[in-house]
Amino acid sequence: MSGIFYARVPGFYAEVERSREPALRCRPVLVGGDPRKRGRVQAATPEAVRAGVRPGMPMLEALALCPGAAIRRTDLRAYREVARRLRVRLAEEMGRVEPEGLDAAFLDRPRVPGSSEEVARRLQDAVRDELGLPLAVGVAAVRFVARLACEEAGWEGALRVPAGRERAFLAPLPVHRLPGVGPQTAERLAVLGARTLGQLATLDPGPLQELLGNHGLSLWRMARGEGDGRVRDAFRPRSLSQETTLAEPTIDLTALESALSQLTVGLEERLRLQGHAARRVTLKVRYADAGTATRTVTRDRPVAAAPELQQVARTLLARTQAGVRPVRLVGLSLSHLVPREPSEERQLELFSP
Repeated sequence: MSGIFYARVPGFYAEVERSREPALRCRPVLVGGDPRKRGRVQAATPEAVRAGVRPGMPMLEALALCPGAAIRRTDLRAYREVARRLRVRLAEEMGRVEPEGLDAAFLDRPRVPGSSEEVARRLQDAVRDELGLPLAVGVAAVRFVARLACEEAGWEGALRVPAGRERAFLAPLPVHRLPGVGPQTAERLAVLGARTLGQLATLDPGPLQELLGNHGLSLWRMARGEGDGRVRDAFRPRSLSQETTLAEPTIDLTALESALSQLTVGLEERLRLQGHAARRVTLKVRYADAGTATRTVTRDRPVAAAPELQQVARTLLARTQAGVRPVRLVGLSLSHLVPREPSEERQLELFSP
């Protein structure tokens, strides 16, 4: 298996709204500005897209095309937080993550071996299970081809373009699908007889350079499937977190410590995959009356193994009203992440099953 992966959550804002409100899963969703104030669509779910809705369209026009759609105002703060969690989850599956906007990333070096199709399915399952979001995946030896493969894969599909087949894959696509080709450039290329990438690839590069300068040569090379094949490792997660909601609120400290113990096992594995240890541990407790308490400790020596995390969690729990005040949710967050030292790797193996 080889190649660059490009993963994207289509209709990101709209899908985040669906994940926040399960009742919206049976309805098309539009995210954008207030229709009464000439607001425009920023994102839409697939049902709305099939009805003809497009990003940038006036919201009133979108509602005329898809009258049953639910409207949600843009909530960038929430979307940024989900984007951070998305990048962390992708980083747990892949060795290199280069984010592109909030909703997408180039990926390389799967942590678990497998075919391209297997890796893509693991990515999709991980994002669906943890974030409740769909994921489209494209795989190719060239960056922009992987992105186009992702677009061609559909809302939650996966498509691989084998090395050497880039030109055949690109040939039927219209020229405006290339990065850097807007309406004016597309019109100028059409003058030379290039409306598809296949036609562009067969042109003499000389007239292209005369018409568009070096940009014309760059487009010609891309149409022939030539391009960058690197992923720049630009993402380092700043924190990891997990939480669980109890079946019933409880004051039973044994039950609460058991729930925290399960969280530490998952966090230990996530730290191991990333090669990190944590210097700061934060406990979150949500009481049955909706009150929330957080307790934090910063350690001189980073922690990575579940038994140590459990000990820290128990100490923090003792600093809350747990045991007296019913608790319905507990969570742990690890921050101030640092590379794990070899001694910490050996300690982790000692405590692992």
